[in-house]
Amino acid sequence: MHRVNTQGEIFISKILGKRIFDGSGRKVGQIRDLAVLWDGVFPRVAGVKYAKGSPKIICVSEFNELSRKGLFLKHKFEQTKTEELQEDELLVKKWLLDKQIVDIKGSKLVRVNDIQLSWLKRNDTLEVILSAVDVGVRGLIRRIAGYDAITRRLPSSLVGWQYLEPIRTRTANLKLSEAADKFSRLHPADIAEIIEELDYYERSDFISTLDNQTAAEALGEVDLDTQVNIIERLDSERASRILVNMAPDEAADLLGELTQEKSDELLSLMEPEEAEDVRELMEYPDGTAGALMTTEFITLSINMTAQESIDRIRETAQAAEMIYYLYVLDESAKLLGVVSLRELIMAQPFTPLPEIMQERVITVQSGDDHKDVLDTIVKYDLIAVPVVDEKGCMLGIITVDDVLNTIVPDRKNLESFSYYMMRKALGKR
Repeated sequence: MHRVNTQGEIFISKILGKRIFDGSGRKVGQIRDLAVLWDGVFPRVAGVKYAKGSPKIICVSEFNELSRKGLFLKHKFEQTKTEELQEDELLVKKWLLDKQIVDIKGSKLVRVNDIQLSWLKRNDTLEVILSAVDVGVRGLIRRIAGYDAITRRLPSSLVGWQYLEPIRTRTANLKLSEAADKFSRLHPADIAEIIEELDYYERSDFISTLDNQTAAEALGEVDLDTQVNIIERLDSERASRILVNMAPDEAADLLGELTQEKSDELLSLMEPEEAEDVRELMEYPDGTAGALMTTEFITLSINMTAQESIDRIRETAQAAEMIYYLYVLDESAKLLGVVSLRELIMAQPFTPLPEIMQERVITVQSGDDHKDVLDTIVKYDLIAVPVVDEKGCMLGIITVDDVLNTIVPDRKNLESFSYYMMRKALGKR
């Protein structure tokens, strides 16, 4: 005879420590922990750890009823199936409760104060999953004092498990390929906030779950001390791959804070051309435009047309820090003019660059200090300014974000100001 499905929810704090009864009603242990398999969106319960010091678990197939009164098994304990904890299974209390997990939807780090279990009973089979985590005060009080009238009046802070990802590879043998893909979809600034909330030892573990490009972009958003902390704790090969994906000026600043031995080791693992760019930037004194600039910008030849210039942008834009200004150079790298992306797009395809470029270019020199650079950017409403040597040859560019990051370290103020400056610059004809 087919039995009607029944379902329900319960928090793990309400069942930990409760008794386990076999099919004859005899007490055979306590619910000391739950073993789960996290191989899908929702971790599913594989069994329950029933004895202190024992590695064995009672399989979920033996569950008859799970409630606040305890766990009730189908058969006598002698007939109950038990097995060892598998390598791909997690103990919830030991490895998840009170730990930090990334809330992908909210782009933030959350602490697991309690865990909601959902169960469904079909015929004689009980299926149990971890459906949500409680990250609020309500879950914490429930754990400590029990669920009473006071906690019922507190707001609920449940996060569905479909939005959660682990942050540490050492949490058993989790497969993090999907987690890495989800992290890569977050904004670098959101990932940076997650990194800053982690403790000293967890940061490098978290970075290990990211691909090189995502890790590089996220590191570019955190403060220099945090960058150094992470790079020093990473394997040198991995650290060098991340550095390659960072802007040369950011990589130069970071390497400049490491020991000479460590810096040389990481540079030796980079491609010679990329390493040389970074070494050149490291030679400029701190506080100067040269130390602040990046060499990732797009150059055009004076002989190009508008269409040829657009084709070049398509080929090189991915490696450039910004593409709103394009710089026209001669064969000796002397700066002849600048053209905005807006002007280039609006021009007829066969229009020669000399007809649309601005010959009067605002520049700074490599020895200028940061305040002079910022004054120039603000005065002329620029989102980037070229850096030239005494002969007028172009060395690099400084974006508004780079100079403000030095003078206005608060990220929120920095982003607001940068957005304002960019709108003004792009709106100019």
